Amino acid sequence: MGRRPSGDGSIHKRKDGRWEGRIVVGHKNNGTPIYKSAFGKTQKELLPKLNKLKETYAGIELTEDSLMTLAQWLDKWLDEYKIGMIRSSTLIGYKHYANSYIKPHLGSKKLTQITSKDIQEMYNALKEEGRINAVGEKGKELSNATVRSIHMLLHEAMDGAVREGLIPRNPTDGTTIPRLLRTEKTVLIESQIEKFMKTVESDVLWRDFFFMELMMGFRRGEICGLKWSDIDEDNNTLHVQRTIRYSGKELVIGDTKTNQGDRKIVLPASVRDMLTERKKTSISEWIFPKFLDPTKPINPASAYYRLKKILKEAELPDMRFHDLRHTFATHAAASGIDPRTLAGILGHAKPSFTLDAYTHVTTDMQKRAAGIVGNFITDTFGKELKPWQRKEKAAKAR
Repeated sequence: MGRRPSGDGSIHKRKDGRWEGRIVVGHKNNGTPIYKSAFGKTQKELLPKLNKLKETYAGIELTEDSLMTLAQWLDKWLDEYKIGMIRSSTLIGYKHYANSYIKPHLGSKKLTQITSKDIQEMYNALKEEGRINAVGEKGKELSNATVRSIHMLLHEAMDGAVREGLIPRNPTDGTTIPRLLRTEKTVLIESQIEKFMKTVESDVLWRDFFFMELMMGFRRGEICGLKWSDIDEDNNTLHVQRTIRYSGKELVIGDTKTNQGDRKIVLPASVRDMLTERKKTSISEWIFPKFLDPTKPINPASAYYRLKKILKEAELPDMRFHDLRHTFATHAAASGIDPRTLAGILGHAKPSFTLDAYTHVTTDMQKRAAGIVGNFITDTFGKELKPWQRKEKAAKAR
């Protein structure tokens, strides 16, 4: 008997009384057909389901790999398709999402059995109950941003399965994911920056670090990964070309976040002078070395925890390290730096993104704007009229 073509089907009545219609959707390596079935209590009920099944798998030729589970496909996709294509830190993050969140819910199901309903139920469960740990206990609910990141990973992996002919369509399409809530950015105003630097002034280990961060707005991994060799003294520029993190005790050095992240920045005079003095006593290739091991750069996690202590000591609002970047961008924009130049300093591709994501209207700016408007009115009319003065003037005019 010859190989049955994909799309070939049959209908028969089962012993349990139901009608089953099945079609060939592909073949195993040895030529054995791979079937997909639809069921109905009657032939009339079955036929529309069978026709829909034929439409879904029209032109599809599944392989034996289609029988693998989602967990098996995620491992294969990450280890064979994504390795070398994405940063090592991104790959580690992908594997964490796959192992901690997706596999406990859907990992044992075959790729061809996973539906949009299955995925939607997983998203809902993750949002409400969080991850499932090794002993089956549920944790805290996940943030909207984390659920969206899990969705993006799964969507990309399932797109890969479609391209490889393992499934006919991507089951993540049509699912609903939580809205990304816009987090309120904390930006230090001028008086708070002064208070911040006064608090860290006597801390010789961290003073230069936070001064440079507030003056240049680096990402945390970028400033920790700066080397003396990145400085071009002749042209007074700094080449930002790497980012670092620690995985346990292991140092992981990677590329900057984006192509635009690899950038050369002209150093402000105050930063240049600070670095000149700092280099005189440096014993490390790193501008900010690890305190107990100068052969390595400072740990970004240490910078985060030190920031928290400084804020507490200075009695300033709690904030993320990334908000120091917001602070720099906001004050730079307010000082008149044009959006394209600011985007280049921050390592962004589009100035519009810089202005939308990294600038924030502070009370200081509102007061400054009010003063500008007031001065404009005064210059135009000779003096700024109070509301009651305007009424008096109008009455006299009548």
